[in-house]
Amino acid sequence: MNDRFLRACRREPVDATPVWFMRQAGRSLPEYRAVRERVTLAEIVGDPALCAEVTLQPVRRLGVDAAILFADITTPLAGIGVDLQIVDGVGPVIDRPVRTAEDVAALRTFEAAEAVGPLLEAIALIRLEAGVPLIGFAGAPFTLASYLVEGRGSRDALAIRRLLRDQPEVAAELLTRLTDMTVAYVRAQVEAGAQAIQLFDSWVGVLSPFDYERDVLPHMRRLFGAIDDLGVPTIHFGTGASGLLRLLAAAGGDVIGIDWRIGLDAAWRQVPDRAVQGNLDPSALLGSWPTAREQAVWVLGEVAGRAGHVFNLGHGVLPGTDPDHLRRLVDLVHGETARGPVS
Repeated sequence: MNDRFLRACRREPVDATPVWFMRQAGRSLPEYRAVRERVTLAEIVGDPALCAEVTLQPVRRLGVDAAILFADITTPLAGIGVDLQIVDGVGPVIDRPVRTAEDVAALRTFEAAEAVGPLLEAIALIRLEAGVPLIGFAGAPFTLASYLVEGRGSRDALAIRRLLRDQPEVAAELLTRLTDMTVAYVRAQVEAGAQAIQLFDSWVGVLSPFDYERDVLPHMRRLFGAIDDLGVPTIHFGTGASGLLRLLAAAGGDVIGIDWRIGLDAAWRQVPDRAVQGNLDPSALLGSWPTAREQAVWVLGEVAGRAGHVFNLGHGVLPGTDPDHLRRLVDLVHGETARGPVS
């Protein structure tokens, strides 16, 4: 197996910098769009063979160094009794948001085999064929709480931020239950064969350092502590979180994901004892290849030969991205960094 991704996560020497892309399986790939013409996202996640196929599509086409399990960050929520729909162009929509102590008390205990059995079966199928490590993933509790309280994605997450202030006990209990669910979900993925885990905190960038340290850090620290014994690398990624990087590292994660809003060198100086992942602006790939290439080379220059870099975008692949640009980017990174082991 090509293990350079796992080695980089552990800050070990690699023969070339590993590359994978958030949302590498999805709307940018014509083969994925062909699948979506006949089935929904939920149907893909519920069909082990189809989920494995979609997960493996970018590995075959792009030559990336890791696969990431195809699912949505809200996938496990049905397992605690949340009724939600994935609406095209909108994302997850919850008709009955969770906003009171009674709503939180009504949430069920998460049982992985019952809630996401087909997804766990897909992991075994992917491992048989991938040839590269498989990354499992989950949404971080604050981001999941943002969806639950708001009822859908929100740019400012005001509903959950208001709950943290007006009903701190309710918010804390909700985050506790979501942390418990996420621990069980992640453990089940690793036990099924996932070789690394990424925690996505997509909305955490709305928080001040004060709010993060008081309301979120204790839950994230407990989450990472509860999965530390699994022995797989963990990636902690927050969007828009340049001002929180030291706190994210304090919460946990072997690798800290960096979005495109900060230079990689400046980010790494805040978390010098960790590997880092990132951080090409996803929109750079919407333009010409020479423009994208120029920015990718700049990102590699920010690394300056340090061990422990996983090349990725600063967020997910945008739908209009040319897959050929992605393939050329993989080849570029491998070529630029394959002059000998990085140490």
